[in-house]
Amino acid sequence: MSNVATTSRELGNYLEAFTEFAKRAPGQNQGWLRKLREDAFAYFCEVGFPTTHDEDWRFTNVSAIAQTAFRLPPEAVNVSAEQVEPFRLGGAACELVFVNGRFDPKLSSVNSLPKGVSAGSLAEEIRRDPKPLERYLGQYLNTQRDVFCALNTAFLEDGAYVHIGRGTVLEAPIYLLFVTTAGEAPVMTHPRNLIIAEEDSQATVVEDYVSLGAGVAFSNAATELVAGEHTVLSHYLIEREHTDAYNVSTLRLQQGRSASVASHSVLLGGGLVRNNVHPVLAGEGADCLINGLFIGNGHQHMDNYMLVEHASPHCASRQFYNGILDGHSRGVFHGRIIVHKEAQKTDAKQTNRNLLLSDDAQIDTKPQLEIYADDVKCTHGATIGQIEEDELFYLRSRGIDEPAARRLLLYAFASECLERMKPGPVRARIEELVNEWLFHTEPGSPEPGNAAQERALHWEEVG
Repeated sequence: MSNVATTSRELGNYLEAFTEFAKRAPGQNQGWLRKLREDAFAYFCEVGFPTTHDEDWRFTNVSAIAQTAFRLPPEAVNVSAEQVEPFRLGGAACELVFVNGRFDPKLSSVNSLPKGVSAGSLAEEIRRDPKPLERYLGQYLNTQRDVFCALNTAFLEDGAYVHIGRGTVLEAPIYLLFVTTAGEAPVMTHPRNLIIAEEDSQATVVEDYVSLGAGVAFSNAATELVAGEHTVLSHYLIEREHTDAYNVSTLRLQQGRSASVASHSVLLGGGLVRNNVHPVLAGEGADCLINGLFIGNGHQHMDNYMLVEHASPHCASRQFYNGILDGHSRGVFHGRIIVHKEAQKTDAKQTNRNLLLSDDAQIDTKPQLEIYADDVKCTHGATIGQIEEDELFYLRSRGIDEPAARRLLLYAFASECLERMKPGPVRARIEELVNEWLFHTEPGSPEPGNAAQERALHWEEVG
């Protein structure tokens, strides 16, 4: 559906930015990459930003993004190691730091990677050897369906490139930190990540989106993850930007035969957030866990859109999303499962549970099944409620004051998602962040609190 207001007024800003960007874009001398960008930008110009008349965006109004004159960030932004230090993940195999969407080698560490694993800047890989990327880059993300994916592809410049060789087992996580800095003018970044895991490999990849200071910024990230046969992969998305920030992220998973992938999303920050997860179980016997937790307060808006495609027989998927909403915040869960005709013996389950902590908080939930095969087992369900007074009374009768009792119940609710994550440094970091929220540390704050020290007390991912 075309948005006339967008195509007539706001698109002029993007046309100017794209014209300048195309002159310096990495790999612009490669015909396939230039065409990929140009086709994506043409679609964006033709369709414009979505409106609430578009079914996939029925509960989320992105006019604030459409009407803001975002600019691409300047080439050089000075961020010190001290500013990044609070966000680092101990125990990672490597840390790739991106400042306003661009790789910063001085802030990154890639020295601990074992043989068979490479990780670095996608822009540098395009400049160094673009030909092998043609097989993967842009081949899975649907730029003719999602305008934000098209916009990301049009401004495809940098992000993470991760390649895990055949049979390689990587115990420690690969940590990708995306830092957005505040500027005088609103900035937009379009990180593009390509993760390729060859057959029989095992690894964990973490994307963490943070802000340095307040200020209007728009992060529009996209990740293409290709899981070869018999791979075991975990992908984590952590979004904890400032509440002035807009964040749209898309994870596109392509799974081969018997590939097992777990996607974990944790949304804590941002003013308007849209989290898209789109796995395609293309190989027979593949399985996917889609696990998420979103916690909002104030006027935050958090939209979770899941599109799971079963394209081959004997595949299984599980979706578990929990939301906790306070203040005037609003959450959205739109879970859509498509079982194609060839996908006999599909086993799919979808569950969304939500807690509303105030009368002004709101949740829109829409579980959806489209089944074109006749031998399947598919279920879905959603619940919306408040903290149980009986449970609260029980804890208070044991001498626990009401605020502490409420935090215990909220943590128990959040733990349903946390316990599906494999124990290790990533789960420990997420538990700490959730505790900070429960103890009223502002989401997106660059300074970590000590709330984790005050910690009160399915399909699970197995390691």
